[in-house]
Amino acid sequence: MKKSTIKIRLMKVDDFGAVVRIDEKVFKASRSEYYKLKFETAVQSPDHLPTSLVAEEKDGTVVGFVIGELYIGEYGITEGKATLDTIGVDPDCQHKGIGKQLINEFMDHLKALGVQKINTLVDEHDSKLTHFFSANKFSPSKTINLERGL
Repeated sequence: MKKSTIKIRLMKVDDFGAVVRIDEKVFKASRSEYYKLKFETAVQSPDHLPTSLVAEEKDGTVVGFVIGELYIGEYGITEGKATLDTIGVDPDCQHKGIGKQLINEFMDHLKALGVQKINTLVDEHDSKLTHFFSANKFSPSKTINLERGL
């Protein structure tokens, strides 16, 4: 499969099954409830601008996705920020430029919407994902992610 055979388009409700399938292949566990909530916000909600994308082959098979959210800000004033929440590429299709193509289309789409900065979170021990984002021009932010165990 060549990169040029992949088409990037906005995510639709009908893509739910494909996204869950890809994620399950990557993580070897079903997270369908997580994606149900993500689709309710990112794809189905009329209150959110569409920012999530899928990568599909010529035959329409979805082989990758990126889910993001545009932050509108207080009182509806755009902050120019968005988050990249989740990205996934079918393991059978990885290392073929699909993730990079998804990231680039995602960035172009958000830039056209007036976004100036995109944030994402990565587990500090996930060297593959950290390398992927670094190779795609992401760098550590100036904010600190804090947590508290209960």
